[in-house]
Amino acid sequence: MWIAFSFASALFAGITAIIAKIGIRNINSTVATALRTVIILIFSWIIVFITGTFQNINDISGKTLLFLILSGLATGGSWLCYFKALQLGDVNKVTPIDKSSTILTMLLAYVILGEELDPKKIICMLLIGAGTYLMITKKQSDKSAEGKGWLIYAVLSAFFASLTSVLGKIGISGIDSNLGTAIRTAVVLIMAWVMVFVTGKQKEIKEITAGGAIFISISGLTTGLSWLCYYKALQDGPASVVVPIDKLSILVTIIFSYFILKERLTLKALSGLALIIVGTLLLVI
Repeated sequence: MWIAFSFASALFAGITAIIAKIGIRNINSTVATALRTVIILIFSWIIVFITGTFQNINDISGKTLLFLILSGLATGGSWLCYFKALQLGDVNKVTPIDKSSTILTMLLAYVILGEELDPKKIICMLLIGAGTYLMITKKQSDKSAEGKGWLIYAVLSAFFASLTSVLGKIGISGIDSNLGTAIRTAVVLIMAWVMVFVTGKQKEIKEITAGGAIFISISGLTTGLSWLCYYKALQDGPASVVVPIDKLSILVTIIFSYFILKERLTLKALSGLALIIVGTLLLVI
């Protein structure tokens, strides 16, 4: 079942990227992240109470709580960087870099979690890395005025995402995954709103349109569903396989970006996407 939950996580994460891209076009990305987290927190705690796992909250050890908090902080950092990158750059370029956190996650899983790193996984890492490179490099004829700001934020997003996976794996090892997700979300919420007030962006909340609020809310719900599936899969399966499957959300994102955002892929980018998909699927076989 953990494989099924991994693919469900990928589906919801892919949809989230597109909905969030539309929803934050005219909204500060930090404010949007903070508002989305409110929705996710409510959603995750509703699931906790429905499943009755809140009764286990007193059984959480200090070590588990520490790693859940660290994982939440890493998630907050990843989100803030990811949605800033989405606001500045094309989805088709930001998403591959964010999903390249797979490579670092597999290395960290080997070093910290003791998961096996065999020749097949190394080959898959190389395929994913090569595919990511092909997807983000521009044609010489591409005269896009985009700066490099999105690239920096996308790389930071990938770095924090890899830390999130490993720390989260340790944090949910002794508790129900739904409860762990709810606790992590509370940490992310605090971090996101601290960033809003530190940067003085709280005044922009009043400027959000009804349409923007709807998109932010929907993206919060899809993120919550993605998280619940992801951490259930991470609890039962190896991080070095669950994470790559989750990153297949790139395929969902690109399909939606083609039809909704009208973002087109070059032949080189399509080749890179194919390499990422092949490298990921080989990990599951």
